[in-house]
Amino acid sequence: MNQSTLVQIAERLERLAARLPEKIRRPVLRELVPLKQLFLQQRRPRFLFIGSSKTPMPQIIDMLFAPESHEGLNMTLTAVHRWTEWTIPGRGTISILDARDAGNSAEAQIQEELRREPADAAFFFDDGESNLSEHSVAVPGGTKIIGLSLGSANRLTELEQLLDTQLRVQGRLVSVIGIGDKQSAETRRLMSLLAAELPNQAKIEMIRISRDRLAQLHVAQMLTKSTTAICAAIGAQPIPLADMPVLTTLQVLMVSGIMYISGRERSLRAATEFMAALGANVGVGMLLREGTRAMLKFFPGWGNVVCGMVAGAGTYAIGRAATAYFLEGASLKEAKQTYLKSRRKRSRRALPSHE
Repeated sequence: MNQSTLVQIAERLERLAARLPEKIRRPVLRELVPLKQLFLQQRRPRFLFIGSSKTPMPQIIDMLFAPESHEGLNMTLTAVHRWTEWTIPGRGTISILDARDAGNSAEAQIQEELRREPADAAFFFDDGESNLSEHSVAVPGGTKIIGLSLGSANRLTELEQLLDTQLRVQGRLVSVIGIGDKQSAETRRLMSLLAAELPNQAKIEMIRISRDRLAQLHVAQMLTKSTTAICAAIGAQPIPLADMPVLTTLQVLMVSGIMYISGRERSLRAATEFMAALGANVGVGMLLREGTRAMLKFFPGWGNVVCGMVAGAGTYAIGRAATAYFLEGASLKEAKQTYLKSRRKRSRRALPSHE
């Protein structure tokens, strides 16, 4: 599924939202914002390398971003001190601007590159040999900084003090980490930090590269929450049956997004097949549930509210099942049980009380 298809679907949803009542339109559009940033405005993360380190770039990339990869890295050849693309096979692509040990003559070029494409984060390298106080940190305001020590662990405190006391770094230092080898716990912690700290536009690519489970679950929950809220708002509108294609499209997009976060390719067909396996797609059961929901819309007042909650309950249940299957390692049978249990639990809230 290409980006233009996603853009067309998002534009259709925004047109639909524009026709909703004011009270509902604002929450729907608010939930669309993070979804657009994560999946429509998605781009590769950009990292600025500064400080002192003689370690070759392929070795650094392999150590930080491909600790479990056994394939060779691919890079786009560019001039020195310019943004360079590095591809980790089967995971994703990052952009690196290597300004380590850059002289004054390269400063203007580096700043021009940063004006053209600002860095999402800057890594300040310490090779364990140079004098830390000799290195200036020319990082644009607002850019978060991570200190990386490739030498002795005894220098971590010294590196942190140096970075934290410099005026231009104050308040932007995320952490100082000692990197010993590509399989270290500190390397994994770095990947978790990046997945959490990067802007939404660069977050998905970073999560696919890092395979950080907590970050994957966090974005899956965000995706499920936003899609559930949108489906509940649309489902509550008094337009029997007309909203079914919209709700189904949103649910399929949600599942394909969770698949993509897990490292798989984004596929509407695979997402539809997964929903069908859950019993959440077309079929007698689905038609009966949607038919009942449509009939309720002919009853004003609480009927529309119930319809919205039923639509939200179904969407939430599908999202939970997809998260369990693609991210938590559940079997298809277990995912189906999660779907049924989640749907029943949330659907109970839609029923009017005895009072």
